[in-house]
Amino acid sequence: MPPAKKPKLLDQMRAALRARHYSYRTEQSYIQWVRRFILFHNKRHPAEMGTTEIEAFLSHLATDKNISVSTQNQALSALLFLYRHVLQKEISPTLNYAIAKRPKRLPVVLSRDEVRRLMTYLDGIPWLVAQLLYGSGLRLSEALRLRIKDIDFSNNYILVRNGKGDKDRVTLLPQSIQPHLKIQIQRARRLYTRDLQNPRWEGVSIPNALAQKYPTAPREWIWQYLFPAERLSVDPRSQRLLRHHLHPTSIQKAIRRAASEAKITKHVTPHTLRHSFATHLLEAGYDIRTVQELLGHKDIRTTMIYTHVMKSGPFAVQSPLDTLK
Repeated sequence: MPPAKKPKLLDQMRAALRARHYSYRTEQSYIQWVRRFILFHNKRHPAEMGTTEIEAFLSHLATDKNISVSTQNQALSALLFLYRHVLQKEISPTLNYAIAKRPKRLPVVLSRDEVRRLMTYLDGIPWLVAQLLYGSGLRLSEALRLRIKDIDFSNNYILVRNGKGDKDRVTLLPQSIQPHLKIQIQRARRLYTRDLQNPRWEGVSIPNALAQKYPTAPREWIWQYLFPAERLSVDPRSQRLLRHHLHPTSIQKAIRRAASEAKITKHVTPHTLRHSFATHLLEAGYDIRTVQELLGHKDIRTTMIYTHVMKSGPFAVQSPLDTLK
């Protein structure tokens, strides 16, 4: 019998990522960067290349493609993963390449009146998600990944699991939307009851380590998504029939349309509501460390950017024109 054929490089990469429980989106991004790296070097195999070629590729991204720092860092992470975990080849930690410029941009923030106007042009689930983004400071991905067990009505808080940087945190649960959340939970419960009757349904996706520890968890009520998708779908990696959470595109489109109808002359995205949450808390006099914890920022300097767009506080300056009689 001939020896088994060795998997292709990208298939090895996928297997290594899945073995380490990387998300599907990260898997897609890393695979794309490895492809671009190979094409940039005229389809040479990465095993034949190393530090010099990685530096040349990263410099090309910064100087010729004008990518952002975060995008360049993602490309670097993908290549380091490839060499370390697939090719078993260590790359020098002191790479010498052109670093992309980090743009200094202030966040877009809505006034309280603009938030009210925006909300009047939203309804249904997009309205409820928008309320969470502004009322709790959640990222859109965090809101859509909320599970039934993450909402604590008794103590008025939301538990955000696996946020940016794979960190957990606690944030506010606004009392004004609690009745609406309870109605949404009833909707999710009806879908769950229907799914239980489907013999092919295998539940929802949960982290692999937890799935091994609690094998029945994917079909348990508390693990279901607060905002489930309307239809069941086949998971692209496991090929299992699952109920995923709502896709972010529907919320993004609804907020963009609402901003247009409300005649808000700013570039409004779901993340704008998170920016507005932080700014309005600081304007109300809350401590910046508290706001940092609610947002889940690792570095307080990230939170401090909101002080530059506050209407009151130490950075508020009155124009001399407004002092003229």
